[in-house]
Amino acid sequence: MIPRVRGILPTCIDLGSRKLAGWQVADHMRTELVEDALRAAHRDRGSLAGAVFHSDHGSVYTSKAYAALCEQLKVTQSMGAVGTSADNSLAESVNATLKRELLEGASAFPDQATAYRAVFRWANRYNTRRRHSAIGQIAPNTYETAYTATTAATLAEAA
Repeated sequence: MIPRVRGILPTCIDLGSRKLAGWQVADHMRTELVEDALRAAHRDRGSLAGAVFHSDHGSVYTSKAYAALCEQLKVTQSMGAVGTSADNSLAESVNATLKRELLEGASAFPDQATAYRAVFRWANRYNTRRRHSAIGQIAPNTYETAYTATTAATLAEAA
């Protein structure tokens, strides 16, 4: 009998660029898992000061440890009304896309290492090649590069 792994994937998504800035995979949903995803976003961004992290009311997101990490990283926590999924629709869309594109009808991965490698490849493709209608049919990394160049040019002109 082959073991089947169902992984948990908390994500940190940049609403402006649609970039999957931080994520983590594990076979459990404990506070450390979502903390690791937020730390990954912090490493990717260099800083999260002033960022707003929107989540559901899950116990991992309402824990004292997660609140302390958000405070340490200068991240404002935001949660919608209980039972309302519309305000978390981007995360739900990313999850649905991952399941559709990565699992292709399967319900689980054969093991944890396979799950991690598959999600790593998918996240890289999502950020570098997958086009998004909300940002002009370009990939998140391309959008961020163009936005940074445009912002720098605008600031230089203003100076």
